[in-house]
Amino acid sequence: MTFAALLRHLAFAAGIALVSAVVVRAMINARVMDMPNDRSSHAVPTPRGGGLGIVVGFLLGIAVLYGFASFARLADPYFRAVILASIAIAVVGFIDDLRDWPFIVKLAAQVAAALAAVGSGLFVEVFRVPVIGAVDIGWPAGAAITVAWILFATNAMNFIDGLNGLAAGTALVACAFLALIAETQGGWFVYFAALLLAAGIAGFLPFNFPRARIFMGDVGSQFCGFVLAVLGVAACRFDSVEMSFLLVPMLLSGVLYDVAFTLVRRALAGERLTQAHRGHLYQVAQRAGMDARTVALVHWGFAALGGVACLGFIAAPTPLKPLLPIALLVPQLVWTLHVAARARQTRLGRW
Repeated sequence: MTFAALLRHLAFAAGIALVSAVVVRAMINARVMDMPNDRSSHAVPTPRGGGLGIVVGFLLGIAVLYGFASFARLADPYFRAVILASIAIAVVGFIDDLRDWPFIVKLAAQVAAALAAVGSGLFVEVFRVPVIGAVDIGWPAGAAITVAWILFATNAMNFIDGLNGLAAGTALVACAFLALIAETQGGWFVYFAALLLAAGIAGFLPFNFPRARIFMGDVGSQFCGFVLAVLGVAACRFDSVEMSFLLVPMLLSGVLYDVAFTLVRRALAGERLTQAHRGHLYQVAQRAGMDARTVALVHWGFAALGGVACLGFIAAPTPLKPLLPIALLVPQLVWTLHVAARARQTRLGRW
């Protein structure tokens, strides 16, 4: 890609960020309020639904992409299914921000959206593994794994959206690295989609960090999680990168680890997993006295570290590739030990 083309793309992304910011400003004025409760990290009523700016900006950019950049489109069955599914996720999330729908309703919408994407043919069936080579697991297993991945990533981003700027900043960093990686691999749809999502988030983030004038809400967190999950599936088709299915999980390693660790810990403790709680590592860190902005910045750092690891992963010789995803567990374990120590010092007891 030429430097002039890059400047055009960045100028367009700046326009998308401005559109997003205008929509966020309108949502602040609409005053759809998030009332604090015993699970909240905020103490005063705060508007929510700011993620609508991310959605509008992204979809506007995708519409332009569809109309004027055919080289960067997925094949139409994939493209239309993914866009319609992401719109459905956003609509359900926005209505939930207005009415607080039960989790089972949101989950049903997520399953339907994931099935729509997979039903169009966008799923992982062949995994390229070092030494072993291409492993074809067949379409039934591949489709099931892809649906599970989309659901987990979508909900992980939703669950992590509990402190100012944490989810949005993490997604922004991940998108920036994903766009860079996709450009080097000639994955133009992933490149533009990641750039557009980053632009939408950039328009929202100043309203949410360091001080929150509005929250992203389910409309934003579920939408970001779903789009990143789908882009992770599309990135699996970077043929020149072995184990490319690990790229987006590496970028989201902090988010995925926090949610997986919390689910396992609560399951082992015999807690009901569907019950609302404040036991995520980032929530425990904040409850134990860490500044919320610091906790958010730590997670931005995890995403940046994942991005650097991805760049090294692409360049690494085959025998070393599996070591980099494993190495990303080290800072997560250090963070877990630090949070546990802070919890003990402040006598939080059971998380």
